[in-house]
Amino acid sequence: MKLNEILYREIAIDFLNKKNKFTQKELSVRLGISLGNINKAVSNLQSINAVKIEKRSFNIIAFDKLLLYWATHRKLDKDIIYRSVSDLKVSEIENTMPNGIAFTAYTAYKKIYNTAPADYSEVFVYAVPDAVNIIKKRFQKQGKFPNIIVLNADKILSKRIINEKINAVPIPNLFVDLWNIRTWYAKEFIDALSKNIFS
Repeated sequence: MKLNEILYREIAIDFLNKKNKFTQKELSVRLGISLGNINKAVSNLQSINAVKIEKRSFNIIAFDKLLLYWATHRKLDKDIIYRSVSDLKVSEIENTMPNGIAFTAYTAYKKIYNTAPADYSEVFVYAVPDAVNIIKKRFQKQGKFPNIIVLNADKILSKRIINEKINAVPIPNLFVDLWNIRTWYAKEFIDALSKNIFS
């Protein structure tokens, strides 16, 4: 995940947690991203009126624009580090995943909201390196239509997976990932998620 995407995720999480005043310096220190990269990423959001920049801070004024901007610039495929095919049921694949992962896409939605708006056939996870190695050993079969997709967990998400023991990505991350998946039922999930976020 690119540095600007990490920033977008973190301020979106904060916004959902009722925080809406940010300083570029604090974000730079907190995320380990240079002030120059922070300023550029925030300026991109300002250009579409998603944020308002004050003298030493900024705030989000259009949360939907922020998420949609990130979603349309997200390159999910570039974060995929492993694909595999399993004959197990989806629920069995989910239950076989090791520690050190956070589900995204359909499984994450189901875990967060305890329901699923449609049936699904794939399991998407972000994984730290140790978990990637375990997944590769457990699921070695390759094929044309993979149903296990493993994405690289960036350093901030990795900390959440390890320290906070999260098993699903934060909601903003879920939104942009679903937006970038091509299956027809991804739209069912994104529509349901949009109602939960924006209603």
